[in-house]
Amino acid sequence: MPVRILASLPSQQYIHQRKFHLALVEGCKHSLEITVPAPAVAEQMEKVVADIAKKAKMPGFRPGKAPLSLVKSRFPNEIRQETVDQLIPKYLEETFKKENLQVVSRPNIVDLHFHDGEELHFKVEFEVAPEVELGTYTGIAVKYTEPVVADEDVDQRLEGIREQRAEYINIDPRPAAEGDYAAVSLKSVSGAEKPVERDDLQLKVGDADAVKEFNEALLGMSPGEEKEFDVTYPEDYAEANLAGRTVRFQMKLNVLRRKELPALDDEFAQDLGDYKNIEELKGAIRASIQRERDNEARGEAKTQILDALVDSHTFPVPDAYVDRQVQNNVEQQLQQLAQQGIDVSKMNLDWAKLRDSQKDRATRDVKASLLLDKIAEKENVVALQDEVDKEVQRFARQQRKPVAQVRMDLEKNGVLGRIAAQIRTEKTLNFLFDQARKEAK
Repeated sequence: MPVRILASLPSQQYIHQRKFHLALVEGCKHSLEITVPAPAVAEQMEKVVADIAKKAKMPGFRPGKAPLSLVKSRFPNEIRQETVDQLIPKYLEETFKKENLQVVSRPNIVDLHFHDGEELHFKVEFEVAPEVELGTYTGIAVKYTEPVVADEDVDQRLEGIREQRAEYINIDPRPAAEGDYAAVSLKSVSGAEKPVERDDLQLKVGDADAVKEFNEALLGMSPGEEKEFDVTYPEDYAEANLAGRTVRFQMKLNVLRRKELPALDDEFAQDLGDYKNIEELKGAIRASIQRERDNEARGEAKTQILDALVDSHTFPVPDAYVDRQVQNNVEQQLQQLAQQGIDVSKMNLDWAKLRDSQKDRATRDVKASLLLDKIAEKENVVALQDEVDKEVQRFARQQRKPVAQVRMDLEKNGVLGRIAAQIRTEKTLNFLFDQARKEAK
């Protein structure tokens, strides 16, 4: 039965005369039994009849001119249904308000008794927001060691940047040797489920990570030379087209190249950005690695804190909250798969099984969120306007749009409030981290 919350209320004398019984079913689920007095039912039914009479088309009568008695006899089911549909939400709304019930789920009518000329009696089940009583939340013990960045870490990151900016220089024709970079044309002759063909594939001769048959074929080849060879792939090979198959390839060596890395000097640093010299670049790299490791270490510690909070606080969680969290988690996972190029519409997902597998995790996530909200409220943690503005400006830079337009779009889509909530949550987590008792790993 649809439950529509209406603005108008029945006569206050009848609202006050209603009978109701509120009971806890389990957890956050409550049941409410309400009896609507017969006079209130009759009054509402007369309004419904008058309403239908205005719009009903009946033979021999102009709209709105048919006798009410005829309307009642012609539309008994419609009158009963409309009367119930209007009375139930009115009395529910008033009772929820009177009892200060913070209802978080759609009310479900589980029992209904209604006979002409009598009272209307119905029973409804719903969930309310849980009462969260905070226990200890400061001084939580976490395993945490302050991250450090060694010179070797900076050197390794620098080498990675050099590799990205390497140049490949053609060398004079000669037989290929280990360490050379070979530009080849490759195609499958037989064995592959689908034909394989690459016109400009670059391979490092002797690369330990390469398929050995390619290395063996390349060694000693000269530019312009062609060769055929077989490759047997293991059953668990990453490419399904080749896994478990023996494939015959035809390969032509087009060009041999050598890799030249840029020198680690001041010019290299200046080419990368606004750095005066190589030492300044190293300092920036060190700071970047430090931030990455700090964020990772603090993130792990915050996860420990949340787990400890959830484990030490016992309270029921509404199924409505859990269902929404499961849906959010699944949608995020599907978005990640789609970003990886996977067509999620072709995935044969068992949604009931998927929900069950996510329920425990979602329940803990909801409890953690409720606890963080309660702690933020108690500690007066809020998102400042400057903090929200900074995030809006970051969005504007990413989208290359005016800040005012981005702010308007975010507010229209309800995202601005979520940004403020995320900032508040992160500040609360930082507070808990600062208050935590750090123990070395």
